[in-house]
Amino acid sequence: MRDMAVVPVLSPIQHDHRNPGTPLQPDWFEAIQVNLSAVERRVATLSGRRSVKKAHQAAWLIKAMTCIDLTTLAGDDTPGRVQRLAMKARRPLRDDLVEALGLADNPPTVGAVCVYPTMVAPAVRALEGSGIPVASVATGFPTGLTPLPQRLAEIRYAVDQGAREIDIVITRAHVLLGEWQALYDEVRAMRAACGPAHLKAILGTGDLRTLRNVYKASMVAMMAGADFIKTSTGKEDVNATLPVSLTMIRALRDYGERTGERIGFKPAGGLKTAKDSLSWLILMKEELGRPWLEPDLFRIGASSMLGDIERQLEHYVTGRYASASHHGLA
Repeated sequence: MRDMAVVPVLSPIQHDHRNPGTPLQPDWFEAIQVNLSAVERRVATLSGRRSVKKAHQAAWLIKAMTCIDLTTLAGDDTPGRVQRLAMKARRPLRDDLVEALGLADNPPTVGAVCVYPTMVAPAVRALEGSGIPVASVATGFPTGLTPLPQRLAEIRYAVDQGAREIDIVITRAHVLLGEWQALYDEVRAMRAACGPAHLKAILGTGDLRTLRNVYKASMVAMMAGADFIKTSTGKEDVNATLPVSLTMIRALRDYGERTGERIGFKPAGGLKTAKDSLSWLILMKEELGRPWLEPDLFRIGASSMLGDIERQLEHYVTGRYASASHHGLA
């Protein structure tokens, strides 16, 4: 067995601070220009300029694990499936790997478990005492094309069932038509319906057509009180990409410079491998700094990614790759 390096101390997930939002300020974003070629060149440098290997890579993968929103959003979800997911969320690494990595005194858990509103109560029961929050998609996920009163009622239902985070979807048509006041009012109403729960605004970036639209939608969602901005539902043809993520992160940074607020970021959809997790961690570290490597400001919406991270960590510990079936299902 290999000598283990020190892995990161895990920080508790914070749910006390909320983004109060601001009045709608179109002058903050109306004149924005996004240079696609420059964005693509920037993200192309990430893997080439920074490489993490061996013990450092293991530490980064543990960090990624703690930022995962472990998700099941299938039409055949059952309380039993959610309970299994919660068990994996509590102990994402096998006990022998936890011991070998020197984490026995503070074993890692994932950032949250994300489910449909009807599965919130089973998830809350399965996670009781763990400190892991339950997140719920809402507001007519994934399209958001149900009447607003119905979407707000869905938020309130999920919160009443025990969800501490709500992943809402915006009306993409408001963005495509430049209806910024309508988008602001919609997200503001959803923010109020969340009560104490944190609001993650899913922009559905694959439907927004341009990076300028992505930037503008990000700014309006934050002005309306979003605590996180999230790329995708995972159901669009194009989901999380590095160019879209960079654009959203630059909007997040600009908003923070104007308001002093720290807003979280969540890529979701299409992120499946340990290598993917490293790419987004590097992006967060280089663009926003160390605070955005914690689950109170960064999440990854995924499920199969967790299995690949565990497999890579087993390789680090033993020097051998196990079959994917060797690890517990997420």
